[in-house]
This record gives sequence, structure tokens and C-alpha cells, in this order.
Amino acid sequence: MSDTPPDRLSVNPKSPHFNAELLQRGIGIRFKGNERRDVEEYSISEGWIRVQLGKKTDRKGDPLTIKLNGPVEAWFESAADGAGEASEEI
Repeated sequence: MSDTPPDRLSVNPKSPHFNAELLQRGIGIRFKGNERRDVEEYSISEGWIRVQLGKKTDRKGDPLTIKLNGPVEAWFESAADGAGEASEEI
């Protein structure tokens, strides 16, 4: 696996941008210089994140989200499988 997160990722399993394997590694998001833990979806190239709007839900029971525009940085919080093993042998 690569150490670069994808350009777009979502935590919603219904989204075409959902990837459970990448989410298990943990994704860190910095938006406008602040680290955020409440991001539902992001796009680095388009410069936006989606965050939940309180505890409100739509008629299907999914959380309502709001799109915020600004600079987005993303990184993996844990190393890829096998990446840490090579450094431990040295």
C-alpha cells in the first residue's frame, strides 16, 4: 500500500468513495490549519470537507452534512502493512 492517502475518501459505506481498508489505517485531516476528527468525507484536489451538522438526520436516517471549503491536508496515522517490519530488522 502507498503512504499517500487518496484524493477523496468517505466514511459512509453507501458512498462510491468508501474504502474500509484505508479507513482502518486511520486518516488524519488538517483543514485550514486545524486538525479535525469529525470529517465525514474530504477531497484534497477540490479543497473541501463534509462534516456532520449536529445530530440532525435526513428522512432516511443518514446524518445531514455541510460542505466547508478551504485547504485540506490528509495523512495516514499508521504505517502500511509490512512497512514497519523492514525498519525493525535494521
